[in-house]
Amino acid sequence: MLAKTLTSIVLLVLPLLASANAQTEIGQLQSRWAQVNYELEGDAQLEAFEELAEAADSAVRQFPDSAGLWIWSGIIKSTYAGAKGGLGALGLAKAARRDLEKAVELDADALDGSAYASLGTLYFSVPGWPVGFGNDKKAEELLQTALTLNPDSIDNNYFYASFLVDQQRFDEARQFLHRAAIAPPRPNRPLADSGRQMEIKATLEEIQGKH
Repeated sequence: MLAKTLTSIVLLVLPLLASANAQTEIGQLQSRWAQVNYELEGDAQLEAFEELAEAADSAVRQFPDSAGLWIWSGIIKSTYAGAKGGLGALGLAKAARRDLEKAVELDADALDGSAYASLGTLYFSVPGWPVGFGNDKKAEELLQTALTLNPDSIDNNYFYASFLVDQQRFDEARQFLHRAAIAPPRPNRPLADSGRQMEIKATLEEIQGKH
């Protein structure tokens, strides 16, 4: 009887420990991503992104049921692709899409819709057929889904605004940029918030006077 009780306790505790460890990994990836994205440039940034992508792959192998880790693996690879640029980045963009789709499969609501926001950004940033998988209609659907899940998110509003700028829908873009600018700060992500606010300001200046 005691053995069965202990086994039951272990079976209950192990998933909790795994979840806690996965959350620790997510926090580390978030923090390092902000440093690489906002504090590094050039070759140093590309090398750091490559190392970070490898770390994310290692984390998802260790915790394959964590939607949050799959999301961050996708975010890291998509940002790396953007920094790398050119056709050589297409492989990274495809890998990012696979990771983000895996996250949606595991938990569509994870991290307040971050998977949808990042997928949407990929779909309007990547070239369309026959070169890539870009699709503006699908991009907007995904970005709007992210906003439905978390309408106050700084990232969800900024990414949708970026799409609207790409579509030259500048008046609409300004609305979402202003929403992003007043989004509640994230206590555990000050560097990411600061960097995103700089991007919001730069985008507003870029589209000033455009309609």
